[in-house]
Amino acid sequence: MAATTKYALVTGASRGIGRAVAVKLAEAGYQILINFASNVAAAEETLAQVRTAGSDGELIPFDVADGAAAKRALTAWQEAHPEAYVAVLVNNAGIRRDNLMMWLPEEDWHSVLRTSLDGFYNVTQPLLKEMLVAKWGRVINIVSLSGIKGMPGQTNYSAAKGGVIAATKALALEVAKKRVTVNAVAPGFIRTDMTGDLDEATLKKQIPVGRFGEAEEVAALVAFLASDAAAYITGEVISINGGIYT
Repeated sequence: MAATTKYALVTGASRGIGRAVAVKLAEAGYQILINFASNVAAAEETLAQVRTAGSDGELIPFDVADGAAAKRALTAWQEAHPEAYVAVLVNNAGIRRDNLMMWLPEEDWHSVLRTSLDGFYNVTQPLLKEMLVAKWGRVINIVSLSGIKGMPGQTNYSAAKGGVIAATKALALEVAKKRVTVNAVAPGFIRTDMTGDLDEATLKKQIPVGRFGEAEEVAALVAFLASDAAAYITGEVISINGGIYT
């Protein structure tokens, strides 16, 4: 019998955009799987906010960059929940290791690509079959302005997010006939822990709307793409950047 209970899995959901997305999808009625790599306390806070939003969820800890760990965790969850499937997957986990290319250590190149690009494969591939069987699914990849236009000091991050953008477009073509959509959301400067080291006062002068974005604004876009109303949108990269690059 086909799985009936729909869950949403958000990677890197312990803080920032991931947490905001988890809470917004909870408001939409989804049970939430909160993925995180190490910060249990922060993930528990996300779960508390999910419950405050009127839904429920559970923690599913693993490092998305570790393919074997991801497969173990996802297989164990699927076996424990035969009546359910992950209908919405938000690939949000990512890391920055900024440096000019001439000084970029090899490990900082590989770690950024492993988290964003390998992480996309490691989490998406095991979950696709159930979406296709159910003939309904949403894969939403959080990419970046950096992956569209390139940013100095972010050759690794631009490469990782640019790769996910290309993968988004290809996968969308593979699964569209089964009513599974695949889209990417490309934030510009969003006020989160990940951008806490940036000079907001200087950078916001470059942004036409004059401010950094909020994680909740990104979450609202993700929630729309996850809804039935977005069924005719697939293979798209939607920027949310205050007009800094269009």
